[in-house]
Amino acid sequence: MQRVLIFLMICFFSAAPYAEGGLRERVFETTLPNGLKVLLLEDHKAPVVTFQVWYRVGSRNEAWGKTGLSHMLEHMMFKGTKRVSGETFTRLIQENGGNDNAFTSEDFTAYFTNLSANKVHVPIKLEAERMQNLLLREGDFRKEQMVIMEERRLRTEDNPQAFLSEQVQAAAFQTQPYHWPIIGWMDDIKGLTLEDLKAYYRTYYNPANAFIVVAGDFNRNILLSQIRNAFAAIPKGPVLKQLKPVEQPQVGERRILVKKEAQLHAIIMGYHIPNLGSPDGYVLEVISGILSGGKSSRLYERLVREKGLALTVNAENSLLSKDPGLFLFTGELLPGKEIAQLEKAIDEEIERLKTEPITDEELGKAKNQLEAAFVFAQDSLFTQAMFIAQNEILFGWRKIDDYIPSIRAVTAGDISKVAKNYLVPENRTVGILVPQPPKENKPIRSGPPIKERMMR
Repeated sequence: MQRVLIFLMICFFSAAPYAEGGLRERVFETTLPNGLKVLLLEDHKAPVVTFQVWYRVGSRNEAWGKTGLSHMLEHMMFKGTKRVSGETFTRLIQENGGNDNAFTSEDFTAYFTNLSANKVHVPIKLEAERMQNLLLREGDFRKEQMVIMEERRLRTEDNPQAFLSEQVQAAAFQTQPYHWPIIGWMDDIKGLTLEDLKAYYRTYYNPANAFIVVAGDFNRNILLSQIRNAFAAIPKGPVLKQLKPVEQPQVGERRILVKKEAQLHAIIMGYHIPNLGSPDGYVLEVISGILSGGKSSRLYERLVREKGLALTVNAENSLLSKDPGLFLFTGELLPGKEIAQLEKAIDEEIERLKTEPITDEELGKAKNQLEAAFVFAQDSLFTQAMFIAQNEILFGWRKIDDYIPSIRAVTAGDISKVAKNYLVPENRTVGILVPQPPKENKPIRSGPPIKERMMR
């Protein structure tokens, strides 16, 4: 819990406002001889830095029967090295006024430290140490294995909405690795071995498969010298191919029912869509704003306020996924209503996108909301660094400056065309949660995360 609170606090790290010219002119890039890319964003408004190491490995890099390895290794990275124990690692960060954490997604694993600018040498040395000298011991492994199994029970198996989301994901992706959850299937977690973990670490945790992002108050030349001294001697390691099986086009609607102890019916509708590698990805971003951009959006106005069908209803676009993802509609039904009514109402809003021209006012509002959210998020040094890194994982960090121009370029005709192309029944997977009465003395957990990153 403490680490999650620390993660939320980083949003208060101050940074300069997003400039009209974007980040391309402000970020310095270099690559060490061993293949480690370094991306530096100087900002001298506050005497703080965020130091981040990103590895190009996530659950999409795992194999059938070995799911959960990326998340497991993230946990083990805090267990110490040959020179620095896990307790010492954390104590050194805290003694220097910093906080650190990590998170795993389908596409990457990232480690970060936020601290005073004059202490940046501390995480530099520590991250270099665990990139090459991680100590993987059987006792630590078995302990974390039990921790993660309990984490899965609490976050997924005892959470009806999260369980439904996992089942929809598995049904929508049949060959592509987004089929399995970030945390892994329970049987796979139980079956992992220490040797599996050691092989995974040797394969993916090397300079050629990683990059560093630093944002904050530093002198570039001094910082680069510190990074070179700490990381340059680490062997390069293999350059890994990131291509994964392409999910074949869906040729008919898929439906699943999940019967779990729950209080409310819920629905998830997932449509296969492209990511930001396609112009259509940005159109879908605007569509998500039109449908779900606050309490004046279409879904809230029609389904919550006017019709009184849903407690919550949202639309989410997976723009920042390395492989094509899903456009998701999620909703929780109000008591006394029928789930078929909610599904029909969502379908009607989709049909409106296809047949009724959107007004300039509504289109402009959605664009303005997306642009404002994108700009204001970068008031945080951490978020600036994270945006740079996420785009680097996908198509290179410079792609970040395409966001606002691409959003501004979307037209009303684009909205209709893209909705007709992707938001069609044969391209979707529908999951419905059917509540079951609770067992005696067993609490029902709730929570709407669809693609929650796994944090320690």
